[in-house]
Amino acid sequence: MRKIALDVGDKTVGIALSDELGITAQGLMTLERVGIRKDTTKILELVREYNCDTIVIGLPKKLDGTDSLQTEKVYEFRRMLENKMRSTAMKGIEVVWQDERLTTVMAEKVLIEADVSRKKRKQVIDKQAAVLIMQSYLDSQALKAAREEKTDEVF
Repeated sequence: MRKIALDVGDKTVGIALSDELGITAQGLMTLERVGIRKDTTKILELVREYNCDTIVIGLPKKLDGTDSLQTEKVYEFRRMLENKMRSTAMKGIEVVWQDERLTTVMAEKVLIEADVSRKKRKQVIDKQAAVLIMQSYLDSQALKAAREEKTDEVF
C-alpha cells in the first residue's frame, strides 16, 4: 500500500506519495489552503483515491528541537485530520510524524541545482519538501526493518 506525506504550511500543503513498494517518493501536488476543514477533507479524499495506509506529516520543529508557532498549527491540523478519520470510519490508517527540519531549505537547493526558475520554485517547493519528508520516512522504515532482520539473525 502507498503512503502519503504532507508538508503543512499556512498557505499550501505540499503532498507526496510513496510507490506501492514503499521505496521511493514522488511529488503529487501542492494544495492551496482554504480552511482546515476543507483541507483535511481533501487530504482524506486523496488517501482513499491512492489507497494509502499511512499519513506522514512533517513536524516543523525549531533547529534546537523545540516547538514553534508553526508546530502548534500542524498539531491542530493533525487533530482535525484524525477527528475526521474517526467520523468517516477511516480506521486502520496510521498517522505519523516525520522531522522536517531543513526540508524546505534542501528542497530549494534541489530546485536551484535543477535550474528551476524562481517563479516556478515558489510553485513547487512545498511539493518538493513533501517528497523529502516522504523519502526520509521511507528510508527510516527500511533502516528499521534491516536492523530488525539483523537482530532476528542473531537469535
